[in-house]
Amino acid sequence: MDRDVIKATGMTCQHCVMRVTKELKALGGVKDVAVDLPTGNITVDYESAKTSKEQLEGAVKQAGYQVVSS
Repeated sequence: MDRDVIKATGMTCQHCVMRVTKELKALGGVKDVAVDLPTGNITVDYESAKTSKEQLEGAVKQAGYQVVSS
């Protein structure tokens, strides 16, 4: 199991959290998503054999939010 933290901007409410969580959990291999709204950090536990960090970031963008490169 891998864990990555994605920094995103534009999330302002619980609806944003639910939208991002839904997009990420739709990807194969994603086991858990935790969003820290005040910091914009999205922690994702996933199987790297089934999905990649690029796919995770793509799902966040698909949800309508900007990913901040680390």
